[in-house]
Amino acid sequence: MEEEQNKSLLHYWGNTPEQDYYTHQGIKSTNSFFTSPRNLTLFTKSWLPNTQTPPRGIIFMVHGYGNDISWTFQATPIHLAKNGFACFALDIEGHGKSQGLKAYVPNIDFVIDDILSFIDFIMTQNLEFQELPKFVYGESMGGAICLLIHLKRPRMFKGAILIAPMCKISDKVKPRWPIPQFLTFFAKFAPTLAIVPTADLMDKSVKVPEKKIIGGMNPNRYFGKPRLGTVVELLRVTDFVSEKLCDVNLSFLVLHGSADVVTDPEVSRELYELAKSKDKTLKIYEGMMHSLLFGETDENVEIVRSDILAWLNDRC
Repeated sequence: MEEEQNKSLLHYWGNTPEQDYYTHQGIKSTNSFFTSPRNLTLFTKSWLPNTQTPPRGIIFMVHGYGNDISWTFQATPIHLAKNGFACFALDIEGHGKSQGLKAYVPNIDFVIDDILSFIDFIMTQNLEFQELPKFVYGESMGGAICLLIHLKRPRMFKGAILIAPMCKISDKVKPRWPIPQFLTFFAKFAPTLAIVPTADLMDKSVKVPEKKIIGGMNPNRYFGKPRLGTVVELLRVTDFVSEKLCDVNLSFLVLHGSADVVTDPEVSRELYELAKSKDKTLKIYEGMMHSLLFGETDENVEIVRSDILAWLNDRC
């Protein structure tokens, strides 16, 4: 009976209607579509404090590969909105409810332009946000995208929150030589083919068995094999980001699990050591896996949330 109920979940929290759930949480949320400069239709969400006072800060959030903003990812912006922060995010090209072939990301540079255009749109539509501190937040691939956004607009944000950032793909899930060389060659001819051999990322990311089931019920998540063009692009981008760590010069909080086999916690240590930033914080959680803000035990998730909120409170 419990298994049948799980299969019928409408949202990661259960079957409570979306707006009723947000009201119960004491926040406001909107869904909309944004047309990017390259004419892509991208799904967006906002999560706002339900108060008359202005938010304490603005957070632009970026999800990871294969994920989207409508399922478990939004647990974090809901929590942040409850604590006074206005949060905004979009499903990047080929993800969630946005336009594009599922999980196909031919060029991360275009994705960055999409996100920056969306941020500019939000700021022009909400002039009351102009003087508030602005942050970027990214999970996994989204963490690398946040660093690239900073490198493109180095003075735009007060800080960044990077959750297990994909500054480098872990050797434990990265295809071994000579597979990357073959992938690069064949991607030139068939970039959309979903044939790249990888480990089950859900199994490698989420610790709690019950949460693996909930994560697996996400109707918008991509569970197929990675596409040739996407993998080649991620390899290119992570190599570029790892070479540019010394150019990072904004306040940042990096959180990583020591048991993460999807992204490499040692590269987060390198980011901390190499970045020019004067205000930088690194926390490696012993025994935690890749999905720090959902896949861990509720107690561990609360530890990570508390660390994020404390960091933001000190800067707002």
